[in-house]
Amino acid sequence: MDIWKYFDITHREHTICNPMSDEKLNKLVELLRLNENANVLEIACGKAEFLIRLAETYNIQGLGIDISPFCIIEAKEKLKKRCPNAKIKFIEMDGAEYKHPEENYFDLAMCIGAEWVFNGFRNTLKYLIQNVKRDGLVIAGCPFWQNEPTEEYLQALELKKNNYGTHYENMLIGNELGLELLYSVVSSKDDWDHYEGLNWYSSIKYINANPDDKDNQELYDRVIKSRDSYLKWGRETLGWGICIFQRVNL
Repeated sequence: MDIWKYFDITHREHTICNPMSDEKLNKLVELLRLNENANVLEIACGKAEFLIRLAETYNIQGLGIDISPFCIIEAKEKLKKRCPNAKIKFIEMDGAEYKHPEENYFDLAMCIGAEWVFNGFRNTLKYLIQNVKRDGLVIAGCPFWQNEPTEEYLQALELKKNNYGTHYENMLIGNELGLELLYSVVSSKDDWDHYEGLNWYSSIKYINANPDDKDNQELYDRVIKSRDSYLKWGRETLGWGICIFQRVNL
């Protein structure tokens, strides 16, 4: 099954494609206090909900990069409907391969919930730092261990323990790279339940509405495995947070 088709189906009901509430995302938008026409880069922008809210609030100009053709189509439609005059462009490509002609160009660079694009949180921050001005903002969203993962859970996720750190260790990575944590927000169990539950909901609805799709069995198997591992281990083990970083000019 095509991976982007899989994510398109499982995330059809999501406005925000990570375990974050609408209220928390709005608070982040409010705290950024960007200047009009600030330049913003988002890698793995998904449906571009965050980027579009920034355009609605601050009239920023921005660039959204995502490898999923489904996400890029939906992002463009959403932008046309909600903010048609915004100076935002979308490019369908692997975010890790995007190189802006000018280093340190953006006022804000972000990658929220797709640290795998750069093979980890540290490399994600390194990439984002290269793209922001000296006093620019860096925003990264990433899973973290809130409790020690069991071997069974790691096997279910097909991960090693060192794929993620704790929330505190994520902050320390930013420090090591010359950044200070301005603010962070983490997902509650309600946020996680809503995010995961919509995955199951969307998938079962799709299967029932499209009984002839040859990918249905694989879709079902993957979603059920994900559901069961979340309820058995993940709900108590895996956290998720967004961190806002900036350099301190001392």
